[in-house]
Amino acid sequence: MRFVLLANQWALDANTLMYPFRIPRSGHVNSNRGKTHEKVLFATTALVATAGVAAADVTFGGYGRFGVIHVTNPTGTNETNVTSRFRLQIDATAESDAGVTFGARVRLEGEERDETNGNRPSFNGVRYFARSGGLEVGVGNIFGALEFMPGMYPIDLGLTGHNYDYTAYNFGGDAYSSGGLGSAGSNGVELLYSAGDFSVHVSASETQNADRIAAHIAYTWNGWTFALGGQDSDLATDTELAASVGGSFGPVDVTLAFADNGTKGDHIVLAGRVDVGAATNVEAYVADADQWADTSFGIDFNHDLGGGTSLRGGVSTGGSLGDESAVDFGVRFNF
Repeated sequence: MRFVLLANQWALDANTLMYPFRIPRSGHVNSNRGKTHEKVLFATTALVATAGVAAADVTFGGYGRFGVIHVTNPTGTNETNVTSRFRLQIDATAESDAGVTFGARVRLEGEERDETNGNRPSFNGVRYFARSGGLEVGVGNIFGALEFMPGMYPIDLGLTGHNYDYTAYNFGGDAYSSGGLGSAGSNGVELLYSAGDFSVHVSASETQNADRIAAHIAYTWNGWTFALGGQDSDLATDTELAASVGGSFGPVDVTLAFADNGTKGDHIVLAGRVDVGAATNVEAYVADADQWADTSFGIDFNHDLGGGTSLRGGVSTGGSLGDESAVDFGVRFNF
């Protein structure tokens, strides 16, 4: 969903449109036509046709999901609960005369656990950026070089993502925070650059807990993407090194990822996706980490219902939560 606002450069106030106008409701007949109508039409045409016009682009998008999740573990938990999430993303950009795009991103998000705690959906921290060609500088709630590295999210398991055991760097670095309730993210700075099949991403942040600087480089060759990342951090549990390779073997997309996560040890993931019909795909992973007692496994399905809607479900076991198993199923709709 997109709204485009046009503001004439010689406006007296940058926050005020020179020619505010209202579009009549559908089916409404304007009986006051003639010169008044001609003046409104002329003013509107002049606004759009003026040579020096700057455009501001505000885009709304996101998704909703709802369904059920069942969790069991050796401590006696055996629960089935409703799970849900609503995420509205707002992207706003403006382009200078020199062709530099300035913008910001913010999300409004709410989940069933927020409602349980008596909280309403709320906004996260804002990410600001400036972009020109293949170069982008971001500040605020940054993406993070390791979080944004190819191969760190090879799949999106089931309806809820489960425990994300298939994310090799194990969140040991800066990451874009989508959660509301004052979640501002890392409040850092980052630089992204891409040229053809080559890309590089550097990020840095300074908080009360740690100073971090991380980077990754990635290159795509013959349908395969290779990525290598590293980080210097004050936190002993943060990721120090990460690597991944991903591509296709016939109909199967595969990713192999590795991370040295400091004192948490090594983490390795093998994940894949295959289409099993015109509208259905299956994803699976196996992951192992030094900090886990058991290897983690998971498999899911995604069935496209058309129009941005889909049925999703998955099952996972082991890994970061020990012998816990989770099964979820539900609907997701993108807008």
